[in-house]
Amino acid sequence: MSAQQNIRVQKWITLVSISLLIVKTIAYFLTHSIAILTDALEGIVNVTAGFIGLYSLMISAKPKDADHPYGHGKIEFISAGIEGGMIFLAGAAIFYKALLALFNPEPIRSLDVGIWLIAATGIINFFAGFICVKTGKKNNSLALIASGKHLQSDAYSTAGLLIGLILLLVTNYQWLDSAVALLFSTIILYTGFVILRKSVAGIMDEADEALLQKLVVILEKNRKENWVDLHNMRIIKYGSVLHMDCHLTVPWYLNVHEAHQEIYSLSALVKKEFGDSLELFVHSDGCLDFSCKICNKGNCAARQHPFEKRVTWNLKNIVSDQKHHHEKS
Repeated sequence: MSAQQNIRVQKWITLVSISLLIVKTIAYFLTHSIAILTDALEGIVNVTAGFIGLYSLMISAKPKDADHPYGHGKIEFISAGIEGGMIFLAGAAIFYKALLALFNPEPIRSLDVGIWLIAATGIINFFAGFICVKTGKKNNSLALIASGKHLQSDAYSTAGLLIGLILLLVTNYQWLDSAVALLFSTIILYTGFVILRKSVAGIMDEADEALLQKLVVILEKNRKENWVDLHNMRIIKYGSVLHMDCHLTVPWYLNVHEAHQEIYSLSALVKKEFGDSLELFVHSDGCLDFSCKICNKGNCAARQHPFEKRVTWNLKNIVSDQKHHHEKS
């Protein structure tokens, strides 16, 4: 359901991007403004990125198969990377064009009409980007979030661009046109770099510390008596799906059914927060002799040592590939 919603939103965004590109191109040919050209060139990137994003969302929505047992979600990171690269290259091209125009300015015409046209595209871009980001965050879609942030950054650029164009209209200082284009091409370069950085992090399965921290807080707050410790926790993102695996230490004398019930309780707790977007794989470990010192389970007939101190789960010890010990200060 969420995958189909992502595709519908991306189709709508792509159509909007095509319409806005036409308006921006008309505005450039009316005015011959380099600053407006920066907006038009980014509009080309928006359209191309829209089609790439749409393709990636359609691929990532495909069900798992024998060749892709974890699904097709990784395509979203590749899509976001391509989009980030295109934004960066567009920023570089705009910067170069603006630098040339700074020393060889062209006469600007019908600037008042151009301002109205660009203002309209900026407003539409902002609201389209807002819807895109909101839906992307709801459905954990990096491709949709990347598209939305791109559209919003385009809208912010347009707002600054309009200020520069209005100053140009009032003062008639021709160099302002190129100066504004240089400024906003730098912003576009930065936006492209940020999107590229996030896509590479996803492809390389970089740990999402914010997500892990959120999980740690939930698990620590709702910790059960038989959960002696939790360690070796890892999260991998495949598009809108999160794969989490960890080791849960339980009393060694629990039978297979009882240990499975503890795993089921932990899974239910996590899925209550993240829903079906998370796949959880939990390996159960039996407690060892040293576990007694950190285990506050009451009426334990197998206890070998008195309880000393409860170990608070945190980001450091929950990702460690070791059972927890009580370390005396």
